[in-house]
Amino acid sequence: MKNYLKKLEETIRGHWNQKALCDYKGESFTYADLATNIEQFRLFLNEAGISKRSKIAICARNSARWAIAFWDINVNGCVAVPLLADFHPNSVAALTRHSDSVILFTDEDIWNKLIPGQMPALKAAINVKDWRMLWYRDEKVFKAWENRERSFANHHPKGMKPDLVSFHTNNLDKMAIINYTSGTTGNPKGVMLTYGALSDTDEFANSHFPNHPGQTIVSMLPMAHMYGLAIEFIHPNVDGVTVYFLGKTPSPTTLLQAMKEVKPYMVVTVPLVMEKVYANSIKPALDKMQKFYSIPYAERLIYKIVRKKIISAFGGRVRCFIMGGAPLKPEVEQCFSRMRLPFTVGYGMTEACPLLGWEWWTDFVPSSCGKPVHEIRIDSKDPQNEAGEIQARGANMTIGYYKNPEANAVAFTDDGWFRTGDLGTMDDKGNIFIRGRIKSMILNSSGQNIYPEELEAVLSGCPYVVESIVVDRNGKIVALVYPEIPEDIDQESKESIPEIIRTTANKSLPAYSKINKVELVDSPFEKTPKMSIKRFLYQ
Repeated sequence: MKNYLKKLEETIRGHWNQKALCDYKGESFTYADLATNIEQFRLFLNEAGISKRSKIAICARNSARWAIAFWDINVNGCVAVPLLADFHPNSVAALTRHSDSVILFTDEDIWNKLIPGQMPALKAAINVKDWRMLWYRDEKVFKAWENRERSFANHHPKGMKPDLVSFHTNNLDKMAIINYTSGTTGNPKGVMLTYGALSDTDEFANSHFPNHPGQTIVSMLPMAHMYGLAIEFIHPNVDGVTVYFLGKTPSPTTLLQAMKEVKPYMVVTVPLVMEKVYANSIKPALDKMQKFYSIPYAERLIYKIVRKKIISAFGGRVRCFIMGGAPLKPEVEQCFSRMRLPFTVGYGMTEACPLLGWEWWTDFVPSSCGKPVHEIRIDSKDPQNEAGEIQARGANMTIGYYKNPEANAVAFTDDGWFRTGDLGTMDDKGNIFIRGRIKSMILNSSGQNIYPEELEAVLSGCPYVVESIVVDRNGKIVALVYPEIPEDIDQESKESIPEIIRTTANKSLPAYSKINKVELVDSPFEKTPKMSIKRFLYQ
């Protein structure tokens, strides 16, 4: 296995003046700039007396400087602790404290809401937007930070040169990241991932969706999550791909404008984004042309034209749309398959850095989430037909949860497999099919297992339904639905919507899992940054 830092070293040397990290419509940095920053940070750590393996947190919106801060930490042997900028200030302080972070890269707005006394190990806070030190507890750290450029000039009077770039890579078993996952349970845990896990993910990515120097990609996912960090940033950037950061969540117009200008080779996103593209652009266009479907070969030609327009809207160079974090609505998946859009829905989690299942779009089986990245087994007597817990092992898997022996005790089986907490089946060709979460499974009075996610997939195809959650209330199956209601609908028709949804869904459901009641909610369900619904809030 080749260390991804070795690849970064080779890329920096070979593509010295190429753009490496850019803010869309903002500042940009070359690989030479990146090398200089990494060396300045190394000198700072030495002068500040901050040892390797120290934890350093980053809590800010995505940006080119966020990425530089990560490489500064990661290349120099410290442990990066990415924290979501959307976390409540109390959570930011608690996780900074729990991770024993000694430095916090953040921005002024976030820092002003924090209380330094709640983070006793913290020595300094640095503004990720302009490298200003916002606060310090340790005078030595402050002086080392202020002196870092002078120190660099003393050590490198002729500046940084390609042949001076040399990174430590004998570290595959060392911890590289503590990633706090919010998940859908409401109890964040610090997932420990090694340099080896990151290297393994990069190696898999290169063998299945390779990239090349000079290509570009748009980063829209939060880099405080492994999906965005590993697939949208680390994997491309170490191979010479220029990464453009959008920062805050963009509007659909801004997103497509960025795609047209940047022309990414790959789009990494969540299903919700592509579902919106489908609802707002693709479906209306296809509906208008339905009258031509009866003409021989017309339907095939129409789908081909729409496919070409979608690729063009995303810049014209997209080889694959990779989606993860949630299932794709069946209606949307069927449409994308019919038009042969190069898409795939992967399966993963933070603990897998983040890939568990994936398949190239030409071999992807609809409704599956790909084939195992490494080893996966189904804890079931009949894995093809009877759902069981999905368990995994491989070089990409977590080594455990930071300072959490209770979680570690239940995370692994006696023979070393990681318990995902997901229920699934796997066919004879190795395709994985998710049935749901163990904790959300409903056991009815007849002893039948009911998987809410399967009912929600049916509900997604019903009239008025935007999104839904199925819950068990006193033995009754209740669907909570956030609807899209036409403005011109009368009150009587509006009151009948829950029953229309219920009867429509039940036509496709077996007797033991029919929905007893539909309740409409006034606002979208609260979600994690990966756009998974926070189920624990609605149980």
